[in-house]
Amino acid sequence: TVDLKILGGKRKMRERLKKQVAEMKEKFPGFTPGLAILQVGNRDDSNLYINMKLKAAAEIGISANHIKLPNTATEAEVLKCIASLNGDPAVHGFIVQLPLDSDKPINTEKITNAVAPEKDVDGLSSINAGKLSRGDLGDCFIPCTPKGCMELIRQTGIQVTGKRAVVVGRSKIVGAPMHDLLLWNHATVTTCHSKTSTLAEEVAKADILVVAAGKAEMVKGEWIKPGAIVIDCGINHVPDSTKASGKRVVGDVAYATAKEKASYITPVPGGVGPMTVAMLMQSTVESAQRFLEKFQPGKWNIQYNQLTLKMPVPSDIEISRSCIPKPIDQVAKEIGLLPDEIELYGQTKAKVHLSALKRLKNQPDGKYVVVTGITPTPLGEGKSTTTIGLVQALGAHLHQNVFACVRQPSQGPTFGIKGGAAGGGYSQIVPMEEFNLHLTGDIHAITAANNLVAAAVDTRIFHELTQSDQALYNRLVPSVNGVRKFSEIQIRRLQKLGISKTDPAALTKEEVNLFVRLDIDPATITWQRVLDTNDRFLRRITIGQSPTEKGFSRTAQFDITVSSEIMAVLALSDGLDDMKKRLGRMVVASSKRGEPVTTDDLGVTGALAVLMKDAVKPNLMQTLEGTPVFVHAGPFANIAHGNSSVLADKIALKLVGKEGFVVTEAGFGADIGMEKFFNIKCRYSDLRPNVVVLVATVRALKMHGGGPAVTAGIPLPKEYTEENLQLLAKGCSNLSKQIQNARLFGVPVVVAVNAFKTDTKAELALVVQLAKEAGAFDAVECTHWAEGGKGAVALAQAVQRASQTPSNFRFLYNVELPVIDKIRIIAQQIYGASDIELLPEAQEKVAVYTKQGFGNLPICMAKTHLSLSHDPEQKGAPTGFILPIRDIRASVGAGFLYPLVGTMSTMPGLPTRPSFYDIDLDTVSGEVNGLF
Repeated sequence: TVDLKILGGKRKMRERLKKQVAEMKEKFPGFTPGLAILQVGNRDDSNLYINMKLKAAAEIGISANHIKLPNTATEAEVLKCIASLNGDPAVHGFIVQLPLDSDKPINTEKITNAVAPEKDVDGLSSINAGKLSRGDLGDCFIPCTPKGCMELIRQTGIQVTGKRAVVVGRSKIVGAPMHDLLLWNHATVTTCHSKTSTLAEEVAKADILVVAAGKAEMVKGEWIKPGAIVIDCGINHVPDSTKASGKRVVGDVAYATAKEKASYITPVPGGVGPMTVAMLMQSTVESAQRFLEKFQPGKWNIQYNQLTLKMPVPSDIEISRSCIPKPIDQVAKEIGLLPDEIELYGQTKAKVHLSALKRLKNQPDGKYVVVTGITPTPLGEGKSTTTIGLVQALGAHLHQNVFACVRQPSQGPTFGIKGGAAGGGYSQIVPMEEFNLHLTGDIHAITAANNLVAAAVDTRIFHELTQSDQALYNRLVPSVNGVRKFSEIQIRRLQKLGISKTDPAALTKEEVNLFVRLDIDPATITWQRVLDTNDRFLRRITIGQSPTEKGFSRTAQFDITVSSEIMAVLALSDGLDDMKKRLGRMVVASSKRGEPVTTDDLGVTGALAVLMKDAVKPNLMQTLEGTPVFVHAGPFANIAHGNSSVLADKIALKLVGKEGFVVTEAGFGADIGMEKFFNIKCRYSDLRPNVVVLVATVRALKMHGGGPAVTAGIPLPKEYTEENLQLLAKGCSNLSKQIQNARLFGVPVVVAVNAFKTDTKAELALVVQLAKEAGAFDAVECTHWAEGGKGAVALAQAVQRASQTPSNFRFLYNVELPVIDKIRIIAQQIYGASDIELLPEAQEKVAVYTKQGFGNLPICMAKTHLSLSHDPEQKGAPTGFILPIRDIRASVGAGFLYPLVGTMSTMPGLPTRPSFYDIDLDTVSGEVNGLF
């Protein structure tokens, strides 16, 4: 009789698996087969088995993760953990260690069936069991013990085909799958169990005997057919006074007598157990190989939507409705997000948790592309449409991992003059109604947070005017159950004042006075209330008219929500903690002593963080062709920096991987949004762009060449609908200047000529030619509005090529320079001005902010987007002008100073015929009509 100890076979198998893992890692750098072991409770035997598995995994190079839940875990908690592991692309094999050691009732069958079949390397799910019973051996995982038994039988060299096999035991883990496995390997199989009356007779017929009954030495040696193969899967403890423990381990077969008759027999212990662990490792390697066959590491397995193009191109809303978006949780899964990293807001949008960024922190970033434009007409030149067309081309047509990151639109323009902002034609974010309206409520959260600060400012002034120091102190630090103590934010206030005391009773009268009196100078208040609606009659208001305000009234105003500093803070924060700190640093006014008063001084920082805790999570949507989009933050591009969030870009760059692309859009023309993207956003994010895509249109360039003014809703003059190469060539001075502006930062520029049906071939060719002569890396004609991603393939290929060239990115200025010097550099190098002129109010602010310690902040110019100069009527590329700086304001929390160039409003008004005239709700279908 030969003992089927597998020391030699195990060693060979380990070396073979180790070699396979090494080959996978070499072929796919950064890839490692992953095994997850989920344990509930703390049973000693389970701990022993798990340690064996972890050791075996480490020996062959598998990354094994042991997840241990307490014995108080509920079924729901276990299922939640399983769902997370099912969705983790780094986990290829996944087992639940049985039995489940929980104080709570847990359905084991429900738990094992919750494991994704493609990761169920224990083969215990009903789907894998069903496939095994049907003989689909190549498309399922086989439980490890039966699989190990078959490997032991194979090692004897005896053919299974035609043999009579008997399986004693019918458990789901060993007996039942062993029967199926032998059957589909062409043995004639009989299954017996403890209730089989003729057990000895059946065993005596077996050429191959597998015993897994769970009863010590149940099968006697004299029952066994001479020369049979005997596989003993039992582990039992019987009394033995000769052992220190008082017991010894035996199998289900009486080994001493059975070995006299069997040709091969497995000892207990040391037989089936080690092989079971080896089979678990083999199944994990097989699962990883299947994963690699189906998915390339770093390459998304994404389902793209096929567009059915129509001519003429239907309205945006018709196109949007013709597309059936994928469920957003499917999009999340396709791009590598885990189930517990998203919060669903219906079927088409979701919030993404910042934990995803932490999980992916060691992943390399993809290529970073910013889309900007020439100085636009009031009609817009299609930057958003180009952004979406480009990502659809890169993803659906060139099969690259690609993400679009765009701003959330304000409802002011949506119901005012612009309508929707989801792109257009066959290059859109869908559903456009969801995108253009409330989305997930981020702008409403900003409105609430902003107005809480405004209320706190005026209320604090009111209370300081109407109460004594002691009365204020008693209310600010009240006695609760006879105990007075400072809150955390009040401790910070004391530290700022240089007071180290923490006992409220220990403060002197002078210290109490300093603590309770912010002493805000109403004339210096810069914080305004906001509303996400265009309402010109709120541009100047008087507050405090009620008799209850005791005569304290002042002139104030409403701004539109997206101009709030809190929106800029959201866009520039790189995490929840950073956002909270920025919210606390926001300066709302100066004291009468000339010191900055912050939101932290007002005691409102924590409340703001609470209001913004969900808004900080990027919003996930998709394009018409099924590529992912982050929609997050929407700061104005004039008084703020006009770019979507740093967090969205950072998460997207990790998700797309080293070879992927993240395409983000900067507001207005390159002189505004792009300059701020580089000098502000990239400075704070520490991200470095690879390519600039500069969008140009023939009609805008003709306007810069001297063409007549254009107005939304009014037919274009003939200068724009008929070929005019002379006018076009003259206007290309603006294109040349904006290319030059982009190249100042050391980044290659690709010009996207967004074609309209009125453009002639000669006009388009001229723009392409002049763009290249001006220094563009490439210039291509695009038809993505009419053709979706297909119409931007040439642009996408140019972007790919440009991304492979060196990007020698550099900032335009050093923030340590004096404020005036930084403004002058932007004015001269970006706008073409000969110099700047600071009006008295601006000069005063320079002195104040420098004294207050804000002089080293970057500059965010607030200027018209309709000209490179301060005068919207000056088209082309004007030079030699003096740029007037009317005033300078500070967004200290966001982290920039914004000089005001000329006159502009932070609260837009409604036109004579607002776009809401066309917006309506179908009360039968619930559909929104009229968005465009």
